[in-house]
Amino acid sequence: MNTTVIKTGAPMREADMNDATPKMEIRGVSKTYTTRKSETYALETTDLSIGTGEFVTIVGPSGCGKSTLMMIAAGLEEPSTGEILVDGSPAGPAGPKRSVVFQRFALFPSETVAQNIGFGLSVAHVSKVERTERIKEQLTLMGLEQFRNSYPKELSGGMQQRVAIARALIVRPEILLMDEPFAALDAQTRTVMQEEVSRLHRRMQSTVFFITHSVEEAVYLADRVVVMSKRPGRIKKEISIPHDAPWRTGDIEDAMTYGDFNELRKEIWDLVREEITTH
Repeated sequence: MNTTVIKTGAPMREADMNDATPKMEIRGVSKTYTTRKSETYALETTDLSIGTGEFVTIVGPSGCGKSTLMMIAAGLEEPSTGEILVDGSPAGPAGPKRSVVFQRFALFPSETVAQNIGFGLSVAHVSKVERTERIKEQLTLMGLEQFRNSYPKELSGGMQQRVAIARALIVRPEILLMDEPFAALDAQTRTVMQEEVSRLHRRMQSTVFFITHSVEEAVYLADRVVVMSKRPGRIKKEISIPHDAPWRTGDIEDAMTYGDFNELRKEIWDLVREEITTH
């Protein structure tokens, strides 16, 4: 499997973790959907390791198995072969170690922002005192304090997605999985949310597995970009982003002014386009 590193500089994050146990390991995972009439090979045998605190983005053509891979990684779908490991041990079914943010916000319409955020803690029977404190923490972190008593229908799409992210973070997951979380947002709101997620990751150093169709988004957010082939999906190439890339602490519009950013964007888009145009 090819890995490209653009330029030198500060050590790459994954280089520091070569000898460490991966936070999450996708080992020999494939997926075939079988009906009485046919079989659909969604995902070829796939191996991928993600280090603690690493932000990995997955890009590829539509229908290449990106979301299938994420669902398996989250423990929400069974692989046909292979397994998911967390800290070197079988991950098992979905649980609090892995939180998922989907494209559709999936908020409870009859619950307030605070109630939606605290839902996972209620299910886990966390005490009311701790639940209140952690809800307050997430409201502050996501800039939602003044909306704590609002209902989803009273919020913009961007604000609803903030609630969804806060709901995922409140259980303090070790791994955050995000499946095209900004795809349903308008362009301006999407830009703001990209910058918010980048800021959150720098602050929290969480391990993130992020699916996107946007090459710019992938390069801007990631420590490593994984490009997948058309169906049946396989990992075509992995591209590491320098840990000291100057756009990491700025906004995405500034990022596009850097030559290195645009070289990476072009390299990745060319790889994806090959899959779209090859029959």
